[in-house]
Amino acid sequence: MSGLHIWGRMSSINVKKVVWTAQELGLEFQRTEAGGLFGLVKTPDYMQLNPNSLVPVIEDEGYVLWESNVIVRYLCAKHSSGTLYPEDLQQRFDAERWMDWQQTTVNPASRPGFWQLVRTPPEQRNTAVVAESNLAVESLMATLDAHLAAHDYMVGERFSMADIPLACEAHRWFGLPQPRTARPNVERWFADISARQTSKGVLDLPLS
Repeated sequence: MSGLHIWGRMSSINVKKVVWTAQELGLEFQRTEAGGLFGLVKTPDYMQLNPNSLVPVIEDEGYVLWESNVIVRYLCAKHSSGTLYPEDLQQRFDAERWMDWQQTTVNPASRPGFWQLVRTPPEQRNTAVVAESNLAVESLMATLDAHLAAHDYMVGERFSMADIPLACEAHRWFGLPQPRTARPNVERWFADISARQTSKGVLDLPLS
């Protein structure tokens, strides 16, 4: 047994990444609902785990870690070095690059549209914010589609840790009730990844 404990609600894109990674690695884990309607993140005990009061957090046999993409890297390095976590230095940092791109570029662009279309009542939505977010993400999806035109997965021809954050982002993008440009390479890649048994309970959840 791994002794892994995950804090966070499954409506969080960042928690999805960590839960999927644990499932991909075949780890046994306990998950505690936290954040959003579940609260908990402002309590003193939780803030000892993560002073940012955010999800997810993991405790792995006494070791506490936060920041979702870092957790994905850690778990893959610990349990799947050379497979999900590339050993080749250039492949590893190729994976790191795409993971950072998801966190620092794609997610900030997609978040405003997601909040407006999923978490804001229709009568309170700002259509200008949705349109701006949509335009920004369309450009980024074009970049992703061009990359996947030459690769089966984010790093070469094998599923790796880099696919997990980007696929969670694509899940959000495809789930939003809005028009979008066809991206055949992204769609092919996402369909392949969504068929993985280990993505069940993550990529098949509705947005909330």
